[in-house]
Amino acid sequence: MTTQMGVNTARCAAAVLLVLLAGCSAPPISPQSQPQPFPLPPSTTPDTPQRSTQQPKSAPLPTQAPATTRMKAHPHFAPPPGVSSYWDTQLGVYVLDKVPNLYYRERTYYRWDNGWKWATYANGPWTAVDSTGLPPGLNRLHR
Repeated sequence: MTTQMGVNTARCAAAVLLVLLAGCSAPPISPQSQPQPFPLPPSTTPDTPQRSTQQPKSAPLPTQAPATTRMKAHPHFAPPPGVSSYWDTQLGVYVLDKVPNLYYRERTYYRWDNGWKWATYANGPWTAVDSTGLPPGLNRLHR
């Protein structure tokens, strides 16, 4: 038991000594230390006049053409299976190539035939739908 106490006392003494010595290794704090000035660039000294920091004016950029409304695919909506199509960003649907007035979004086909109709397959059967059952972009397409 006394051997155990002696080991614990030695460990505590070593820990205290380590903490005290660690405090001695820090550099002394100068009470009147002043911040160091930023170094000047080599070409500028306090005696030389300052140069302008403004960038020279360049010619205006040409006006860019508006971004296209076509995308190969949408990151969240899968394209229609087995047919060539593109995503129209303004309509918010896939437009099927070579098939006029046929659109696709979320496993549903839409077509305009003197009124909107929808189907789960491109060849029907077709069911009439009002504007509340359409993607918003298609609702604006034919009024």
